[in-house]
Amino acid sequence: MTADNHDSFGLIAIAKQTRLASMKLAVLSTAARNEAIEAIASALLSSQDEIIQANITDCEAAAKQGIAKPLYKRLQLDEHKLKDNIAGVKDIGKLPDPVGSVQIHRKLDTGLILKRVTCPLGVLGVIFEARPEAAIQIASLAIKSGNGVILKGGKEAIHSCEAIIKAIKQGLSQTKVDPDAVQLLTTREETLELLKLDKYVDLIIPRGSNSFVKFVQQNTSIPVLGHADGICHLYIDQAANIEKAVNITVDAKTHYPAACNAIETLLVHQEIASTFLPQVAEALQKLNVELRGDTATQSILSNLSNIVPATETDWETEYSDLILSIKIVDSLPEAITHINEYGSKHTDAIITEDIEAAETFLSLVNAAGVYHNCSTRFADGFRYGFGAEVGISTQQIPPRGPVGLEGLITYKYRMTGNGHIASSYTGEDAKAFLHKDL
Repeated sequence: MTADNHDSFGLIAIAKQTRLASMKLAVLSTAARNEAIEAIASALLSSQDEIIQANITDCEAAAKQGIAKPLYKRLQLDEHKLKDNIAGVKDIGKLPDPVGSVQIHRKLDTGLILKRVTCPLGVLGVIFEARPEAAIQIASLAIKSGNGVILKGGKEAIHSCEAIIKAIKQGLSQTKVDPDAVQLLTTREETLELLKLDKYVDLIIPRGSNSFVKFVQQNTSIPVLGHADGICHLYIDQAANIEKAVNITVDAKTHYPAACNAIETLLVHQEIASTFLPQVAEALQKLNVELRGDTATQSILSNLSNIVPATETDWETEYSDLILSIKIVDSLPEAITHINEYGSKHTDAIITEDIEAAETFLSLVNAAGVYHNCSTRFADGFRYGFGAEVGISTQQIPPRGPVGLEGLITYKYRMTGNGHIASSYTGEDAKAFLHKDL
């Protein structure tokens, strides 16, 4: 069922249903869960016209309300985007099963065996803004990893999400997976109530703006996996290949500027700045990118009248738009210091032919993704071969970066004995542990 305008008691009932369905799901075989993934893909394909039409309705309504351009781009779900997501669902089905993997198998003593075995988290609460395909990716990853999921989409994407979840539930109804394992909430009030359900929800995953993620983090006692900012940097080293540097800069900024893995600040070594900046500025301005430069950048690009002076605020801003701040640095250490001070620990890249400089950058930049000679736009679960992602985590502890199946499991220690008691291993005649890995 789809949760719609539920009071807190109704939402508790929904959460209990999801918990029950997740417990049934957790003990299903790999084959049964993979069949459910295939059924989801088929149902989405059969319902694509209905889903696309629902998205058109959402987009038209959002346009009338004057939605911000980056949000509008995230809201759009055309046939091409939908087919890519269905392909991603199928890829999830082909991935190894993350559940039931034995990480430790150890003989503590004769007949006393310890195993550490992976298992589902339980119930996920996923809150996202105007990106309806998130519902597809997350529901599929949840089913594959044996978790129930309560989804709360943004009001902008309400019709798209309803059509998507309807299709997913239809697909699941043909399998051994209880369709109650996937639920959809639709009102803002339900978001606040969901954050209180620490008895029923094991992990909250917010996907949206910085302020939105911070709000979630500050208003729940449930563990939160997410990132509040996507301030990504590209550093052009003095030993960079100019052609590579220009192409990668253009891709990292303009390929999809609304994405959290698009660059917001370009750092350029002073030794290469006078050669590189005019070329990259020309390429970016052809694609309508607004450039904001420090004093040194403005001096080099003085023939361009429309370079906006960069302020301190620019270094800490996620534009999610065709705007790029540029700073010239004296050295690699200065670039690293700037990134570690202003970055969001998402993804940062260096362009250089100097392997030692690259290794220094990759070692010392504190981010979930550190790249050499490639675009930050590769920071994505699908591109990493995860099938999809539930979100990107910039926290220091794992999981970090794009979070796929491995971020949705935990583990249990299982021990089997034969009348063993702890007191046998203490005192004067204490038995010794074998601690032999099997």
